[in-house]
Order: sequence, then C-alpha cells, then structure tokens
Amino acid sequence: MDTKAFKRALQHSENYHRRGFGHKEEVATQLHSEYQSGLIQKIRDNNYTLTRGDVTIRLAEAFGFCWGVERAVAMAYETRKHFPSEKIWITNEIIHNPSVNQRLREMQVGFISMEAGQKDFSVVGSGDVVILPAFGASVQEMQLLSDKGCKIVDTTCPWVSKVWNTVEKHKKVDCTSIIHGKYKHEETVATSSFAGKYLIVLNLQEAEYVADYILHGGSKEEFLTKFSKACSEGFNPDTDLEKVGIANQTTMLKGETEQIGKLFERTMMKKYSPTELNQHFQSFNTICDATQERQDAMLELVEEKLDFMVVIGGFNSSNTAHLQEISEERKIPSYHVDSVERILSENSIEHRHLNGNIEISEKWLPDGNIIVGITSGASTPDKVVEDVINKIFELKQAAAVV
Repeated sequence: MDTKAFKRALQHSENYHRRGFGHKEEVATQLHSEYQSGLIQKIRDNNYTLTRGDVTIRLAEAFGFCWGVERAVAMAYETRKHFPSEKIWITNEIIHNPSVNQRLREMQVGFISMEAGQKDFSVVGSGDVVILPAFGASVQEMQLLSDKGCKIVDTTCPWVSKVWNTVEKHKKVDCTSIIHGKYKHEETVATSSFAGKYLIVLNLQEAEYVADYILHGGSKEEFLTKFSKACSEGFNPDTDLEKVGIANQTTMLKGETEQIGKLFERTMMKKYSPTELNQHFQSFNTICDATQERQDAMLELVEEKLDFMVVIGGFNSSNTAHLQEISEERKIPSYHVDSVERILSENSIEHRHLNGNIEISEKWLPDGNIIVGITSGASTPDKVVEDVINKIFELKQAAAVV
C-alpha cells in the first residue's frame, strides 16, 4: 500500500477535518474553566514554589498539558459543538488522562471498544463522526473509516506526524526503520503502519542486542523470537539490517533515544566504514519538544533537596512514566498517581510502580517539615495537579492538629 498517497488523498477528502470548526474561542473558555487552576498559576508566579505550614511544594518548571494535547482536546470539544446530534466516536483515548476521557464520555462521545485484542469498528456507521486521538491512528484504521464514509476529525499531534514522515523517508530508500518505542503503544502502532520494514526496540539494551547482531551475526531464530511482536512481517535480520534509520515514539526518554541513534551510527560506521555511513544509516531529529522540556525540567528538579516526588498522569501514559523513572534513578521516593483519589489518607497512597504494578504504600507522608517535588505528564490538566497539592496540604494540616 502506498501509505503516503493514501494519506494525501484522505487529506483532500471533504470528509477529512484537521483544522477545527470555528468554535475556537468558545471552546477555549470552556477548557479554561474545566482544566486550568488559579493555584497552579500562583505557584508559577512565585518561582514555582509554595509553602503552607510545614509543606513546601516545588513544581517542575515545565509540566502538564503540552500544545499538542491541548490542541487535540480542543478539537474534540469543537467536534461535539459542530456536530451536536451526530454519533461521534473516538478510536482510542483522546489523551492518557482519565478525567479528560470521562468528560468526553459525558459529552456522548463513544470510545471504540477492544474485543479479543482488536478494535470493534462494527458499531461505526456511514456518516458517523470519528475522532483520531493525539497519538494518531494506524493507516489501516484510517482506510477502514474512509471506506465506511465516516467524517474523520484528525487530532494527531504534529510531532507524531513528523515521525511518520521520517519513516516514509526510510521506506523511500529501502531503509529499515528502527523505532525506539513500545510495540503495543498506540503511537508506535500507528508509526509502524506507515513504515516499510521496521524493528521496534524498547530500550538501549535491546538496541545493543541488535547492534551486536549486525556486527557479529547470531541465531536468526532467537532474534525473531525476541522481536516476534516488534517487527514487520517477513522481517529477516540477516538482510534487513544492512540499511537502518532511526525513529522514535515521541514520549520516550530523550537521552535514551539519542544513545540509541549514536549506537547505530557507530555500528554502521564500524560495519561499513565511515565513508559508506550515509548509504547505511539515516537519522532525523524526531524528539518532541514538549517531552524534552518536561524531562529537562524534571532533571533540574531532582537536583534539589526533596523528601519525595509526586508524578501525576495517566497510568498508561508513557511520558509520565519516564518522568518517574528520572526520580527513581536519583533514589528519590516517588509516587505516580493519576488522580487525587489515589491519595487515600495521610498513611496510605495507591500508586503505580515503574514495573506497571499498582500498589498501596503506607506511611508515605513524613512528619515535620517536608519538601515535595511535583510534576505531571503532558496529558494532565492543571486542575488535577491542584487537587493533589491541596490534598497534601490538607492531610499535613490535619496531622498537625491531631
């Protein structure tokens, strides 16, 4: 399938919408009232610090809603206003935040369900409106919806589209796309659908395994077993790794993506010589600015004296998990919560570990004066951050009275 030609044809269709519907100001007012926070603005204005009683909050200098997320949510709200009576569906969560997705459900936006690991598009009828989320959708899903005669509202983040353009460039020169990402993540599923030959590596360790295979060979069967769910159909590591290009899921750790890129550059230089590098290796900068800014702000924050970190964001949010990873690497106790409801009391908190397990920790809130680091993922509204901060203030004040 010529994915580039299909996308171009889709974008010229009268059923395709990517620029909103003229309700921008009205929607902006609504979003501000539902998701913004006066307290968070106060903390920003006070050099990202606020002290009440024996609690000092230190807020990361870049956190929360990014431009791409805000744009996607605004377009979803505009869609409901523009199509007040039509059936509206969304192919996945609009963003990885439970409160925002619940709000869309309240606005009668239906979410395509998963049946046996597959999305059930049978509920979608001709003429229905279908929103593609900020992470994008696979080219196969787009084609299915187009064939059904749906009105498609595409909120895909431009940074994600930039990665799609990159793997298209790889495909044009018969280059295998090595994608740094999680093979199950919606964004990586979408990106790989635009690629030709591809291999998805989760981290530097997997990338090193691939690099070693390029240089020294190995068991083809073992390789294909290891990457059975993370490579294109018919992938052959003995021939499909002669020319490689780097791409990434935009929410991965910036530093690790850069390390993986440099690793393969060195590998291909060693395998084919520096003079032949350009014939065997391609690299374009596809690291999202917002992801980079939030990670850089987190790296600055963890250099300060903190008693613990609270990282706020959806439990299925990749960029939020990577923020917590930075804290864990510095041996700072951290609690990843998706809403204030996870803070059960001054003695217990329900939170997500980096390994994905959700557990309840006891005695999480220390006595006496404390300094708490706070950050949030790119899909987290300021209002959710405010609720968490206020809960910490409330619990510490109650404990002091007792």
